[in-house]
Amino acid sequence: MKTSPFIHRAARLWALAGLVLLAVNLRAAITGVSPLLGRLQHAFHLTGTQLSILATLPVLCLGVFASLAAPVARLIGTETTVAAGLTLLTAGILLRALPSPLLLFTGTILAGAGIALGNVLLPAVIKRHFAGRIGSLTGVAMMLMAASGALAAALAIPLADTAGRRAALAAWALPSLLAALAWGPLAVRGHRRRTHQRPQRTDTAQSLLRSPLAWAISAFLGLVSLLFYALMAWLPEIMHADGYAPAEAGMMVSVVQIISIPLGFAVPVLAARLASQRPLIAAVAATKAAALLGLLLAPHMGWVWICALGVATGSAFPLAFALLGLRSPTPQVAARLSGMAQTGGYLIAGAGPLVIGLLHAFTGTWRLPLLLLLALLVPETFFGLLAGRPAFVHPVERFTSEVIAVR
Repeated sequence: MKTSPFIHRAARLWALAGLVLLAVNLRAAITGVSPLLGRLQHAFHLTGTQLSILATLPVLCLGVFASLAAPVARLIGTETTVAAGLTLLTAGILLRALPSPLLLFTGTILAGAGIALGNVLLPAVIKRHFAGRIGSLTGVAMMLMAASGALAAALAIPLADTAGRRAALAAWALPSLLAALAWGPLAVRGHRRRTHQRPQRTDTAQSLLRSPLAWAISAFLGLVSLLFYALMAWLPEIMHADGYAPAEAGMMVSVVQIISIPLGFAVPVLAARLASQRPLIAAVAATKAAALLGLLLAPHMGWVWICALGVATGSAFPLAFALLGLRSPTPQVAARLSGMAQTGGYLIAGAGPLVIGLLHAFTGTWRLPLLLLLALLVPETFFGLLAGRPAFVHPVERFTSEVIAVR
């Protein structure tokens, strides 16, 4: 049965609204906690190691649960998996706001699991529903992620001061619940579509593991994410140690996110128009190096380096994320590449907040952690230049030949 043009347009608009709501919820639940780490440590009497683990858990969950996203999506459908992820996110946000250290950690794990499912399937959603607008809609998604992350970081301390720490932690349950409800009809429609389609043969996950390009994308995304999440977790503490007030240090995290907003849209659009993304990757690496060196050598110019970090991280993460769609010819390949890259990538990234926090706990200074982040720019740039070359992951040719053979 053919779908009427009106229903088709309405479905696309609903899918666009779902994409917007998904993107809004993929960063705020993480960035809204880092300004509150000091208060959480005091409230629950956490040790430095426990605090480092708490800061690391969301990113580790992004890696651990990312590996489940593509298999679960093949089993129950992409839209249903996204709806389930947003439901997990809502439950996790509410649990971690309860007055229990056990629930604080449990809720953080659930929230990280929900974000992981959404993160992995975002490129597949764009590829499935808006295949001709990968660059622009990836840019929109990155822009919304940056905006919501900035808002969450900026509001964390004011909300905690006016309504209490628990309210500040629970605030982002409302938009995640709204997003979960919006994805319900999309899940139903996706289920109906799946029941009327014949199963199609797709590329195997093993074939991705044989692709050097897929590994380069994974490593690049992981190292980009490591630096981003390490800074989002500890930047307020780093700047506070340099003499900035806690509220101002928290605002610096927000400024990094605010600068990311226009770049989150512009960089994927520009990347999609270029045959090779290597010039962008080199420029981003140089900006990061300047910002980290500035924090080490001239911390009194903190706002200058914060703005440079905003430009660098605001460009790097959208660029790495855009490569997932640009290097994939189909939604199936995009989901698999995204799952592989985010599993390995976020497991790498998860070490960032933990190692940085432990280095600070053992040395009592932020110089060694910053030097480590600076050194990691070397492999990040290397893998980025490999991932930025104009090519597809290996399953492209294999998938195409299989489809032709079936037809």
